[in-house]
Amino acid sequence: MNIKPIKPLIDSYGRRIRKLRVSLLDACNFRCVYCMPLDPVFMDSSRWLRPQEIERVCSALVDFGLEQIRLTGGEPTLRDDFRDIVLRLSSLPLDKLGLTTNGWNLTKELDFLSDTNCRHINISLDSLTKEIFTRITRRDYFDKVLDSILSAKRLGFHVKINTVLMKGINDHEIFDFIRFSAEHEVEIRFLELMSIGQANGYKDKLFVPASDIIQMISTREELTGEESECDSTSFNFKTSSGASIGFIASETLPFCGNCSRWRLSADGFLRACLMSENGIYIRDVEPEDYKAKLNELLMMKPYRKIERIEQDMYKIGG
Repeated sequence: MNIKPIKPLIDSYGRRIRKLRVSLLDACNFRCVYCMPLDPVFMDSSRWLRPQEIERVCSALVDFGLEQIRLTGGEPTLRDDFRDIVLRLSSLPLDKLGLTTNGWNLTKELDFLSDTNCRHINISLDSLTKEIFTRITRRDYFDKVLDSILSAKRLGFHVKINTVLMKGINDHEIFDFIRFSAEHEVEIRFLELMSIGQANGYKDKLFVPASDIIQMISTREELTGEESECDSTSFNFKTSSGASIGFIASETLPFCGNCSRWRLSADGFLRACLMSENGIYIRDVEPEDYKAKLNELLMMKPYRKIERIEQDMYKIGG
């Protein structure tokens, strides 16, 4: 697209939008209890943005100052045209192109991804034991996910593990994850259970605040803080045993005041915030109308945390 570059997208609070989460589809072959019901209804594939449409929207946003893109789902590798999409976005002048995945299909894609600019891979893993993994995901895929993590690390990708902590389910594995991080040199990020969709029904029972985890870890490990970008979703530490850990405390320490992210849905809806359904339909916007539409979206981005959203996570984009 031939859009003349303009001043980067900065809202009235001084927040610059420079990161985009692109949901390629809402479908997933896992059924994680906090993300979706056991029998979800997925979007018909005819509604998905085509690869060239995704490229067109992302290219336009790059002209408006976008610097980073992360592909999400559902499970993004389930799309038959996943490689086409990655190749198109890999050609854009981005500082970072990343992928968030459940890891089930990742080993088949690693050789392909090695030849692209998609070098940052976040893999969801909520337990290091097969039994608990299966209980959370409602799928028996533990071995495949673990193999994906180790294979991606071995091939030189920047790998992070995302672990949603839940009281009485997997919070007793915290030191196991720390040992795993130290042994395999993989960053572990502990996520607070968010007030989104399915999790709203049992969050009060299962919620573990990041502060409790940090206090627990501090009884056995010395934590050294690490610098991070001001708009980072996580705050990070190095442990005395050599582990790299981070915390995404969306509930107790929200980062809305520095948020730099928008989200693009699989069917072309660009939304200003994970916790709000407000947004604009960008699919058919003409090049000359982008500036007005994007400025409209800037005004929709909340400054303070929205307490909860009923829409399920898989419909929003993980």
